[in-house]
Amino acid sequence: MIEDTLTSATLVSHQLRKIGIEPILARDGEKGIELFKQERPDLILLDIIMPGMDGFEVARRIRQLEQAGEWTPIIFLTARTGDADLEKGISVGGDDYLIKPVSETVLAAKVRAMQRIAQMRYSLLVLTRKLDEANQELTRLSSLDGLTAISNRRQFDETLLREWRRANRQGKPMGMLLCDVDFFKQFNDGYGHQVGDECLKAVARTLQQTLRRPSDLVARYGGEEFAVILPDTDITGALLVAESMRAAVENLRITHRFSRANGVVTISIGAAAVIPGRGDAGSVRLIKAADDALYQAKQAGRNRIAAGAVAMGG
Repeated sequence: MIEDTLTSATLVSHQLRKIGIEPILARDGEKGIELFKQERPDLILLDIIMPGMDGFEVARRIRQLEQAGEWTPIIFLTARTGDADLEKGISVGGDDYLIKPVSETVLAAKVRAMQRIAQMRYSLLVLTRKLDEANQELTRLSSLDGLTAISNRRQFDETLLREWRRANRQGKPMGMLLCDVDFFKQFNDGYGHQVGDECLKAVARTLQQTLRRPSDLVARYGGEEFAVILPDTDITGALLVAESMRAAVENLRITHRFSRANGVVTISIGAAAVIPGRGDAGSVRLIKAADDALYQAKQAGRNRIAAGAVAMGG
């Protein structure tokens, strides 16, 4: 309560204590603002006519001190009864207006009403935060592959477009890898789909762990195929990443007795890189170059990497 008149402050304090509220008293506006900063009260009862800073200015400054999402109810206490004063009180941030001398019944009713409003507002803020968190989680889940928990095809497409345009603006190269689990159909048929799913999860984790930069992205491209976006990476760098991925998967030593390679799960990788030209169509040609290189790696015996050339065209 910010009230300079001792008689009024004593009377209202007594009325508040009768309804179970312990007031914190300030005798002027400056002290009231100081106490607001310290105490962050649940409700403010504010006199308008005070020496120095009047109640309108106090209310205005209190509203400026509140952070986003904060709200402290302000009820003006005044002997003024004019409509202009009421309008000004509301415009500077007040929420209600009581005429002195204050009726004990009216004061109690107003305080209870503000308590209910504050509680409803708090409940709404909590619900809003929960909804925001739920929406963020849904957004995150919508970008992940349901089986492997790495980025899905949708996230790959969005990231590729964004990074392609960034590389175009900065004049930097972009690398692309397409990876395929060798003889995965035979693995799936021989060991069953559940074991096949665990194999894909293990490969996905390994590819993810091989990446070192936050900007790099590995995604499940489809079936047993994975795609990797490597911003600011030329073909030399792309091949280095590809080889580290190939070796890491081979070193998992997942038994694959149906493989015509070396008896463990392996991957083949096609790599390509280019400095993007104007427009977005070149990203499709980058993917095709990596896909052609992946085909070459398979034709050459699998469990290896190959580089592809990008025909950018106009």
